[in-house]
Amino acid sequence: MGELTQSQFDEAVQRGAHDLAIKPRARAARYDRTSGHVVIDLVSGATFSFPATLAQGLEQASADQLEKVEIAGAGFGLHWEELDADLTVEGLMAGRFGSARYMAQRFGADWDSEAAE
Repeated sequence: MGELTQSQFDEAVQRGAHDLAIKPRARAARYDRTSGHVVIDLVSGATFSFPATLAQGLEQASADQLEKVEIAGAGFGLHWEELDADLTVEGLMAGRFGSARYMAQRFGADWDSEAAE
């Protein structure tokens, strides 16, 4: 891998600042045993939740495993160490509960990955 130029570095910093300002990020995340949902409190003040059974890597997880959710990457992702599962907040909010292959297998061949981008 080559050297990073100052221009490339400056562009990366700008992209990061842009993402921090506009992309959805988690402030907190938890598993609600009563509803079976993973609940994400966003830095914007909004709350988003989804049934854990929809998400790739979480479908067969126990409540104890689901409760061990961690916030990753400045709030851009969720991580479950024991399950080796990672999901992006932005993807979840767009209805992407896993890889394109997982979504097509789970929700049918007509699932349109481009429409979910």
